[in-house]
Amino acid sequence: MAIGLNLAEYLNQGAERLVRDVRRATLFNLKETAFLWRYGRSLKTMLRRRAMHQAQGHPIPMFLIASITNACNLYCKGCYARANGQCGGKSDAPLLTADEWGDVFAQAEAAGVGFILLAGGEPMLRHDVLTVAARHEGILFPIFTNGTMIDPLMLSLLDQHRNLVPVVSLEGGEASTDARRGAGAYRRVQASLVKLSNRRLLFGVSLTVTTENRAEVMSPAFVRSLRQQGCRLVFYIEYVPATPGTESLAPDDAERLIMDHNLEELRASFPGMVFLSFPGDEKHMGGCLAAGRGFFHINAYGSAEPCPFSPYSISNIKNQTLLEVIDSPFFQAVRELNAQDCGHLGGCALFEKEALVKSLLHP
Repeated sequence: MAIGLNLAEYLNQGAERLVRDVRRATLFNLKETAFLWRYGRSLKTMLRRRAMHQAQGHPIPMFLIASITNACNLYCKGCYARANGQCGGKSDAPLLTADEWGDVFAQAEAAGVGFILLAGGEPMLRHDVLTVAARHEGILFPIFTNGTMIDPLMLSLLDQHRNLVPVVSLEGGEASTDARRGAGAYRRVQASLVKLSNRRLLFGVSLTVTTENRAEVMSPAFVRSLRQQGCRLVFYIEYVPATPGTESLAPDDAERLIMDHNLEELRASFPGMVFLSFPGDEKHMGGCLAAGRGFFHINAYGSAEPCPFSPYSISNIKNQTLLEVIDSPFFQAVRELNAQDCGHLGGCALFEKEALVKSLLHP
């Protein structure tokens, strides 16, 4: 299908451009630059592997999202993982072990997955899984962390294995961050950013964009302060109102147009940084990328879901391979739904179609 081919080409070129831009931003950091040169070569290998599987009818995504724990040391307002019960919830199902995650990472590397985003809960609570991930140098692992657990042991692991890239969560300045993440969170995060910068480690920042903080977090002054601290990657994640009563915090279409304009200005003003927007950037890729069109989610118990914001599953990685998950009838149906949604203008498409997605579980 033409859309699929164009999507694959867009994602492949985007991944290569991302690595090239990050490499340029770390040009005077020899250790980081050396790793990124090696990883750039790995990306070409991953592209060939994905193309081989694509020819066999398996649409291998560029990314995976892996929530490697259901535990967290913070209790942030509006946390989607807590809202859907995957963080802090009680379950009789055992968490995936480090060895089981290692098998997932090995399958992903063999299939050609170039990036695995590690989330939670708080992923730095699973040092055992991060140690296993570090061995897979053909994959880049952004670690989406609250930034409060970057101790000397973690710094040493990050320094030795540059394929582990911390992405620290902020909500803006001290007032905005502490309002959502708890008193003192901002100062703890700032202390961690100093540690990362002192080690000359590549790191990014993740910012949940709401109607209340959009102007602050997308302002040139705020981004300039991040740049001065050594940040090279900025992820803007649109707030999804998983917690009832918070719908007013989610950007609407008018707000997204402003965000698009802000992003264009920031990309032009800060060429030494990389800016990514989710799900905003999806509208340039033919719609929602969930269920394997561009990524899918594996939760802490091994269930394979279209997206963290659409936590529904008929497959578990404990008894199915990645290829079997990708080829599952549920994922195929969600991909077809997404491919038809050519009018996607932004926002989380699957979250907004919850009833329809649920109906695909049992056709």
